[in-house]
Amino acid sequence: MDIKLEFGGGAELLFDNQKQYKITLENKKTPWLIGDLLFWIKDNLLKDRPELFLQNDSVRPGILVLVNDTDWELMDTVRYEIKPNDSILFISTLHGG
Repeated sequence: MDIKLEFGGGAELLFDNQKQYKITLENKKTPWLIGDLLFWIKDNLLKDRPELFLQNDSVRPGILVLVNDTDWELMDTVRYEIKPNDSILFISTLHGG
């Protein structure tokens, strides 16, 4: 299943400054959930400081997640079933000082 991932607001710094990825998720018996995708991202794309991206089984507070331009809070967060060609955007609202 092909999807697009985007990182912004500083989150791209954890991914070698790459803001966009087009990825193919392998077929599996159960649907891909965003919760599954977060661990796939950690294992396959995350280059630096996973604690700044993940906390327990979700993203850290301060990271906004949009699925096809809709806040994932309206789409059951980590339980959202990913569909082909979904666009998932992670925006960090955390800023150092």
